[in-house]
Amino acid sequence: MRIKCLFTKDQISKRVKELASQISRDYSGTDELMVLCVLNGSMFFAADLLREFRMSCQLNCIKACANESGKIELSYGGDINVTGKDVLLIEDIVDSGITLKSLIDIYSRQGPKSIKVCTFLDKKKRRIEDVQADYAGFEIDDYFVVGYGMDYNSKYRELPYVGYIIS
Repeated sequence: MRIKCLFTKDQISKRVKELASQISRDYSGTDELMVLCVLNGSMFFAADLLREFRMSCQLNCIKACANESGKIELSYGGDINVTGKDVLLIEDIVDSGITLKSLIDIYSRQGPKSIKVCTFLDKKKRRIEDVQADYAGFEIDDYFVVGYGMDYNSKYRELPYVGYIIS
């Protein structure tokens, strides 16, 4: 199996700084920004992004998985209360949008002040649900990507770049 580089470490770093700057501007003056990092893939992105913020925030991690009927449920982080808070969901990649729509629905029921989405990669061509990221690092074609926290069979998360698998 070979991996072809899609985004270098330097390209990622530059884009993360740009996103953090934009988010910091948009949330300046916000008292209660609650950042929800969707595990496991977005850990690297969320850590780098938050280190570049020019504001304080609360960080929590959540993990979503499909149950036997295919419905998305939280296997971790279901006890997080976002009532009255500005919420920023951080995803590694928005693909079909099924998981993201479910997460938005789950947390919207609590009555947050707002919910926005920041994704590292946006794969719009595979979208099934009508959801959009408010902040997106890079838009990509229909590649199976690895690196920078994203994996293939629990491998390649540690790569400092994003690549796609060539069979």
